[in-house]
Amino acid sequence: MKQIRFWFDVVSPYTYLAFERLPQALEGQSYVVEYRPVLLGALLRHWGQLGPAEIGPKRDWTYRQVHWLAHQLGVPLQMPAQHPFNPLALQRLALACAAPGGAPNRRVVEALLGHVWIGGADANDPQRLAELAASLAPARDPSGADVKDELRLATQAAIEHGVFGVPAFELEGRLFWGLDALPMLAAALRGDPWFEGTWDAAAAPRPGVRRPA
Repeated sequence: MKQIRFWFDVVSPYTYLAFERLPQALEGQSYVVEYRPVLLGALLRHWGQLGPAEIGPKRDWTYRQVHWLAHQLGVPLQMPAQHPFNPLALQRLALACAAPGGAPNRRVVEALLGHVWIGGADANDPQRLAELAASLAPARDPSGADVKDELRLATQAAIEHGVFGVPAFELEGRLFWGLDALPMLAAALRGDPWFEGTWDAAAAPRPGVRRPA
């Protein structure tokens, strides 16, 4: 059984859609998923990127596209009352539901994503957060120093693995990014020979024009 590491941040609607689609996309394959919370904002800062919602026309397109994709996939989705929002409390809650050094299970991640992407409410409303935490009954304090350190270290580990956005999937040292990478991930899981002959060659550096600093 192969392991897939799923790097995620609940602020991303593509993470939610990929989470919902994953079982169907990988149907019939033998695998186990390790869910790893990270902070998308920290990834973007490290790689010098803006988030989609920080660029007006791209934000508009992103919101339209994710609603279309949800419609196409038959997945319920309503934008939260504020977006983007600070996902720190939810990402810490995810880790607090796991043992030290461990990862949250699918039930926990499903609850966190549903909290954000179903119903259209404020993801950071204090009462809603308190109710969610009570329902999940985390084994550790989400505001504890150990949980805070784990989230920071998990995000740094993602950067060191080359993760630049979410959702990202790691399988046998290969990284797959985005909802639309799920068919590619499924092919790798099946052992498609393309990955042995073309994966590295396709990404070989090529001389090109560089933007002035």
